[in-house]
Amino acid sequence: MTEAKSASPGSRADGRRADQVRPIRFQNGIAPYATGSTLVEWGNTRVICGVTIEETVPRWMKEQNVTGGWITAEYSMLPYSTLQRKQRDSTKGKIDGRSQEIQRLIGRSMRAAINLEKIGQRTIWVDCDVLQADGGTRTAAITGAYVALSLAVRQLLGSGRIAASPMLSAVAAVSVGIVGGQPLLDLCYTEDVEASVDFNLVMNAAGEFIELQGTGEEAAFSEAQLADLLSLGKAGIRDLLAAQSAALAPGAGNA
Repeated sequence: MTEAKSASPGSRADGRRADQVRPIRFQNGIAPYATGSTLVEWGNTRVICGVTIEETVPRWMKEQNVTGGWITAEYSMLPYSTLQRKQRDSTKGKIDGRSQEIQRLIGRSMRAAINLEKIGQRTIWVDCDVLQADGGTRTAAITGAYVALSLAVRQLLGSGRIAASPMLSAVAAVSVGIVGGQPLLDLCYTEDVEASVDFNLVMNAAGEFIELQGTGEEAAFSEAQLADLLSLGKAGIRDLLAAQSAALAPGAGNA
């Protein structure tokens, strides 16, 4: 188990400064039957990320003679993850639009972290299940998914199923927003619902953007405000990358 430094007292409801992420920790090996897994606890948001491997690729890859492997993701919020029970997608007969959007985002983010040619004709499944939601579930899922994916790759290397590491660059995600006219990093739920501008950033350790999702919820925002949000987000990503690195360091504790 590894943990980032706790936030010092500040101006926000939970005691953080505007430029601080919530405390984050990873409990690796939370799902013993997965090839790689972690429980990411990020403030009061908790997400289990598990990776499993199939020794085949999607049919479209075979039909189009696409070489290498594939990474795909599934995301769900458990019924008890929110204050009011959330109905399971299986009982509705279809995945809701939000879950579908998020799982596609997770898949894109993880494919940016790995050389698909080097994993061979395999499909890597990344499953992210939200146990408790207090804002930032998609960013927690992406940040935790990278740790679980890295652990799974270690297993593949250790068993000799792949010859060389396919990992390219660490990937993490964080939210930023404008609440009461102030740019804030890593919004919790109460801040998120009050935000006039809401952004999610996905970046890699090289400082490159993988995806930006942003909108003015109630108002337009200026270029200067966008620059402030990006600056906050990049600083937050650096903190998250450090927490991931600690979680993956030799001797880091498991659940």
